Amino acid sequence: MLNSGIYDEMMGKNGKKVAVIGGGAAGCFAAVNMKEMNPDLDVTVYEAGPELLAKVAVTGGGRCNLTNSFAEVRSIESVYPRGFRLMKRLLREFSNTDVCDWFEGRGVRLVTQSDQCVFPKSQQSSEIIETLVSGMKAAGVNVAVSHRLTSVLDTDGDQPERYKLSFDTGSGTEKHQTEIYADIVLITTGGSPKKSGLSMLDGLGLEIIDPVPSLFSFNIGAPEALAEIRRGNESKSSLAEAGKGRGVQVALTGTRKRDGELSALMGIVTENVVTGLAGTKFRAEGPLLITDWGMSGPAVLKLSSYAAKYLAEQNYSAELMVNWAGKIALPELEAVLSRISSSAPQKMSTNVGPDFLNNRLWTYLLHRAGIPANRRWAEIGSKGLNKIISTLTSDIYPVVGRNKFKGEFVTCGGVSLADIDPKTLESRQHPGLYFAGEVTDVDAVTGGFNLQAAWTMGWVAARAIAQS
Repeated sequence: MLNSGIYDEMMGKNGKKVAVIGGGAAGCFAAVNMKEMNPDLDVTVYEAGPELLAKVAVTGGGRCNLTNSFAEVRSIESVYPRGFRLMKRLLREFSNTDVCDWFEGRGVRLVTQSDQCVFPKSQQSSEIIETLVSGMKAAGVNVAVSHRLTSVLDTDGDQPERYKLSFDTGSGTEKHQTEIYADIVLITTGGSPKKSGLSMLDGLGLEIIDPVPSLFSFNIGAPEALAEIRRGNESKSSLAEAGKGRGVQVALTGTRKRDGELSALMGIVTENVVTGLAGTKFRAEGPLLITDWGMSGPAVLKLSSYAAKYLAEQNYSAELMVNWAGKIALPELEAVLSRISSSAPQKMSTNVGPDFLNNRLWTYLLHRAGIPANRRWAEIGSKGLNKIISTLTSDIYPVVGRNKFKGEFVTCGGVSLADIDPKTLESRQHPGLYFAGEVTDVDAVTGGFNLQAAWTMGWVAARAIAQS
């Protein structure tokens, strides 16, 4: 870490001075690569927090979901809701395979799970962190922690080094301000839940897309909350028709208690579920996890990513549609239930259900369909079967809020891609100013894709800086 004499040391080095702002995945990866590509560069990473790579430490539940095999990715847009065109281009320069080769070349053994997520074989994020930190140290990258960037000024040639950077440094009662100058600046500060979190860029005249949270699980309210959400939607529609503008938020003042019956199923995972938001085209698929507060798992997390801006506009109040049968066609589902009914007519419906559902969840869904717990299959009849099918394929739950995913925080929004050269990630307005990672308007669904974006963008920016 930087000592008190670091600035004097930096001034005495040869080569361009590069300031990397943000010691996360994109910043650290860019720093080690640009220094290895061009050892003459004088590279320093400035991190606002007390240590590097804090977010990497918790990704993948502390195991570090390094990337994804992309074997089951139908299109780049399906995993990068924002920035997919840029990522499609950049992945040709530095792909998931290149990421694996980079880490394996430094002794990290990797494994690919059945869901195509790639992890270190050790299942420890600390191995990835140590690989990056030791690589930076070996390459001669300087590090300054507890340096929070407060402003960036483009002097446009008024100083030997073009960019003036101001920092709040230290912590507690030891805080003070520091200014440095750099020839090149790479911004990798990560996402911010609010636009004010990017205020250090205000002096650059960049277009900032309003950030909002992405990649979160849903808080599910008690059944009576559904009627309240619908009344709120009707109020919004009436206001919009009256010409009072779009994006009107109606306060929901009624119950926010949890669905106790659903919460009792906490921990149950159902594979191959399809989710959606009523009144929209947003859809997602994958495993769904029932939690103490509502619903999570890839089917929900991906949906939250696709619909991040919409849900923010709705104040995280919406109708969640769940198709528990996933992609099973309606005739096939009807046939499955008919076979169960004909093969076990005298058995209680709660005791025999489809193989793709946990028995406790099946009992809960029968209750939602209005089928009494003591009803035998022979007593259900065609009307009862139709109710069950309707519940299995179009179950509706009230979303009454969001819940951060496993301590991780992903946002959409940030520096507009229109301001960035897609070949180099350099600012179109400010020569020598680069951006990489989540600070840009690029974000991904769960599964290792956000880290892949960090590695890819960090490497592309590093190459451009090394060659500048």
